[in-house]
Amino acid sequence: MQVTYYGHSSFLVQTQGKKLLFDPFISPNELAGSIDIDAIHPDFILLSHGHQDHVADVERIYKASEALIISSFEVVSWFGEKGLENYHPMNHGGEWQFDFGKLKMVNAIHSSSMPDGSYGGNPGGFVISNDEGTFYYAGDTALSIDMKLIADEFDIDFAFLPIGSNFTMGIADASRAAEFVNTKKVIGMHYDTFPYIKIDHTTAVETFKKKGQELMLMGIGETINI
Repeated sequence: MQVTYYGHSSFLVQTQGKKLLFDPFISPNELAGSIDIDAIHPDFILLSHGHQDHVADVERIYKASEALIISSFEVVSWFGEKGLENYHPMNHGGEWQFDFGKLKMVNAIHSSSMPDGSYGGNPGGFVISNDEGTFYYAGDTALSIDMKLIADEFDIDFAFLPIGSNFTMGIADASRAAEFVNTKKVIGMHYDTFPYIKIDHTTAVETFKKKGQELMLMGIGETINI
C-alpha cells in the first residue's frame, strides 16, 4: 500500500488500484500550503465524522472527482443535501465489500457535528482489509477498551492513530491503543496543526519505541510504501 500525507488527519491510501482519501482538511491548514488540492483525484472519500477539520475540502475534491463518499448516515446525508449524491452510508459495526476491499466501521469516542452546527451522528473509525494487508484508521478518538475487539477480529498491519491530546488521545494513550489493536506500526495524525495539539516529536517517537513500537511522523506531502 502507498500512503501520502496531506496534513492533520488527511491521508491518501492507494490500494488494490484505488485511491482512498481520508478526512480532507487541507486548504484551511496553513501547514499544508504546499499541497495542490486540485491534483488530488480519489476514487473514495472516507470521513470519520463531521467536524470542519475533517471535511473542509470534501465538496471541492468531490466536484473534481465524483469520488464515492463513505461515512455515517448523517454525514453522507448532509452532503447529499448539498448535491453530493454519490455516497454510501454506514454505521458502527457494519461491513461492506467495496472494490478496494472489506471495510468495517468501528467505534470512536469523540463528538460530531457538521460545519453548520447541525447533527453529525456518531464519530467512527474504519478497518480496511484486502489482499495487500489490513489497517485501522481510528479517526478522532479517546483510548477505548473496544479497540481490543479489533484485535480479536483482525490482524492489523498498521494503524493511523491521533496523538495530539486535548481533543483526542495523546501519545501515551495512542501507544496503549496500538497494544490494544495488536500492531507495532503506527502512523501519527491529528497533531501540530493547532497550538492545542502541538507535540514533542522526539518524546512521541521514544514513547512508542520503549514498547517496541514504531511511530511514523510523516512530512506533509510525503509518500511512503507500507
